[in-house]
Amino acid sequence: MIRHIVLWKLREELGAEEKDRIKVGIKEGLEGLFGKIPGLREIDVQMKGTDGSTADLMLDSVFEDLEALAAYRKHPAHVEVATTRVRPFVEQRLCLNFEG
Repeated sequence: MIRHIVLWKLREELGAEEKDRIKVGIKEGLEGLFGKIPGLREIDVQMKGTDGSTADLMLDSVFEDLEALAAYRKHPAHVEVATTRVRPFVEQRLCLNFEG
């Protein structure tokens, strides 16, 4: 299995209410991919870090193998969510993939 972790920092110029709305949209969009993409076993978006957190959101997902992760990246449903709900609002993205 491959675990795919992504941390996002939203753009600083966004207001608090706007950030909250965007976080909900990202969470709903990404978690809504479950059952639609072959090889995607788990997907969870955390939106509420504790004090001291330097990221606004975290994606924690599990794939059957590297091929399933590669297919997810190109899957039209994922591309649509990433293009409309994530990328326009993000200033920084960090990713770590590992076997586990």
